Amino acid sequence: MTTAPWRDRALSVDARVDDLLSRMTLEEKTAQLYGVWVGASTDGHGVAPHQHDMTADYQWDELITRGLGQLTRPFGTAPVDPALGAQALARAQRRIAEAGRFGIPALAHEECLAGFTAWRATAYPVPLAWGATFHPELVEEMAARIGRDLASVGVHQGLAPVLDVVRDPRWGRVEETIGEDPYLVGTIGSAYVRGLESAGIIATLKHFAGYASSAGARNLAPVRAGVREFADVTLPPFEMALREGGARSVMAAYNETDGVPASADAQLLTQLLREDWGFTGTVVSDYFGIGFLETLHRVAGTPAEAAHVALAAGIDVELPTIRSYGDPLVAAVQAGDVPESLVDRAVRRVLAQKCELGLLDEGWEPEPAGGPIDLDSAGNRALARRLAEESVVLLDNPDGLLPLAPDTRIAVVGPRAADALAMLGCYSFPSHVLPSHPETPVGLDIPTLLESLRAELPDAKVTFAEGCDTSGPDTGGFEEAVARTAEADVCVAVLGDRAGLFGRGTSGEGCDVADLQLPGVQAELLDVLVSTGVPVVLVLLTGRPYALGRWHGQLASVVQAFFPGEEGGPAVAAVLSGRVTPSGRLPVSVPRERGGQPWTYLQPPLGLAGEVSSLDPTPLYPFGHGLSYTSFAWEDLDEGGPAEIGTDGSYDVSVTVRNTGARAGAEVVQLYLHDPVASVTRPDVRLIGYERLELAPGAARRVTFRFHADLSAFTDRAGRRVVEPGALELRLGASSADVRHTVRVRLVGAVRELGAERRLRCETEVGP
Repeated sequence: MTTAPWRDRALSVDARVDDLLSRMTLEEKTAQLYGVWVGASTDGHGVAPHQHDMTADYQWDELITRGLGQLTRPFGTAPVDPALGAQALARAQRRIAEAGRFGIPALAHEECLAGFTAWRATAYPVPLAWGATFHPELVEEMAARIGRDLASVGVHQGLAPVLDVVRDPRWGRVEETIGEDPYLVGTIGSAYVRGLESAGIIATLKHFAGYASSAGARNLAPVRAGVREFADVTLPPFEMALREGGARSVMAAYNETDGVPASADAQLLTQLLREDWGFTGTVVSDYFGIGFLETLHRVAGTPAEAAHVALAAGIDVELPTIRSYGDPLVAAVQAGDVPESLVDRAVRRVLAQKCELGLLDEGWEPEPAGGPIDLDSAGNRALARRLAEESVVLLDNPDGLLPLAPDTRIAVVGPRAADALAMLGCYSFPSHVLPSHPETPVGLDIPTLLESLRAELPDAKVTFAEGCDTSGPDTGGFEEAVARTAEADVCVAVLGDRAGLFGRGTSGEGCDVADLQLPGVQAELLDVLVSTGVPVVLVLLTGRPYALGRWHGQLASVVQAFFPGEEGGPAVAAVLSGRVTPSGRLPVSVPRERGGQPWTYLQPPLGLAGEVSSLDPTPLYPFGHGLSYTSFAWEDLDEGGPAEIGTDGSYDVSVTVRNTGARAGAEVVQLYLHDPVASVTRPDVRLIGYERLELAPGAARRVTFRFHADLSAFTDRAGRRVVEPGALELRLGASSADVRHTVRVRLVGAVRELGAERRLRCETEVGP
């Protein structure tokens, strides 16, 4: 085999794959289409419901003689020292290569949603915090670091980013998303993809598609999104991340949409993804997603039928472990029930990817590059700190109580103040895996907010009372909390979520909620703290927005941080002290009332407040909102060019932003589109561009947005993506509701239908 054409690096990938495929037996082909989850429990405990139904028995030594497509989470299943884990993975890869006829290793994948989900690896802020930064370049830098850490231990593929657009914040996985706007999700998500892929790691877009639009905000529930919502809200982030990010893998979602499971949808996974968008990478199943076609969706009666349905739809790889694509698929092909051509189609894609990674090359070695392995380096932590600082959102500060005086008396109260895990999301290793290993230390230094505030303000007198726990009903700690508050000049109430899996937390996968009231008795605790008359600064450490209208006008300040990671404590403390000027902006609206969901800012006129209903859905704090400790003036608006452009034209809008305060700070200039009249109803406003400007006191920068008519496109009644002639408004704002300048533009000419090469991004230029 060492002289076979498929080993020849001088040949094209297609030629090498064709030669190798021609030499493989059916069993060897199908072996490239499944993964094996070594070390995972078969009873479902601590990982996921239904796991015990989805795992087939196998003998490892016998199985790998056929070859193996994927190794599932060698670092993310149980605590393992990174250096020892890298050695163990290399040994496993050598065994796999030596056992099969062709010497082909497996492709190893890991979760990397908010950092490499491995013991002692940096826990970065969650994606919702990335969205709050409005800073794609910083997210790209983070992803590149994550990618290098994955590569350093022998991992090839990362199961991130999540590109689901929030449609109902009660959904438990909101923390994993980037926000409620497809343009923000697409631009930040594409940056993450570029960073991960720059390290040679295959980025996997998930969950394709519609997963976050589930009915009733329930995890893995049916989706009833209309054609236009699916096309104009759900799909654009994936299209952008493929075209501009270069992602090489896509994960099929669990959900069904209008009766068709995503994992069985050839129109989605083949027609749209491959034929319309030109995707050439691999499509992998979400964990147990192919088996769910049989057991949950009931569109297949046996594992073999599930395999047939999934292969025909376009799923190339079954994750996380062998079931449908193993012996049942082999038997079905041999019986003539499944065309072998479907197997060959998927195997070609898998082998092409392995070829591109160098896994088919002669002389391939499983050991990664030498040197010490540090998955939580000083550079990682510094970047995690900067991301956390930029993601903190100052929601309210009406009387300027923040920043805190350095020598004040502070009562820190609340269940999230002294718990390190209050900083981490569901897919961080300490929250995701360590609950099943209580004897294992966290392996990271994660300062709590209480510790961080004491370090940040050494001259302040800081006392603490927990008050209550995160989700329980016990109010026995209220008395002490009130006593500590009464003795203080200011109370810092630290409330929020505990991340977990499948109901074991208040936020995270399977941790969906009925309404948006703070968990447990935290709302009642905040009530009694406010009733003391001592100024209360509310700090929220959460995975979703919560309704805050109950206390509007009663709080001295409100600070929102979305699971800000291992450096989140010092980051939030630095904002409270004023050493860091807050610059985060809301990636999701904060509701006034705890009910009235689902609602996001992307509403047509009938979705807005009106006289026809007694319910007012207007959020308390809108999408894009965020305050600062400094002030900014928006000057010298320049409307570039004529007021009329063609339906294929562009138009420049420029504005100068000046820091008029005494502190350095960042302003996020946001460009929104308002379409007054269209052939179908449109959102009142939607984000089409933004730019984050870092400004010293007195400094100014000029930002130019080049609006192209393509950015006004939408899906019409016939299902076409079109640009229609007519009047538009370009609104420059500090949030979706805080418009500073409006520019009116008229598109002229014929209705224009767009294809796959449409412009997805608003170009920006920043000058002096």
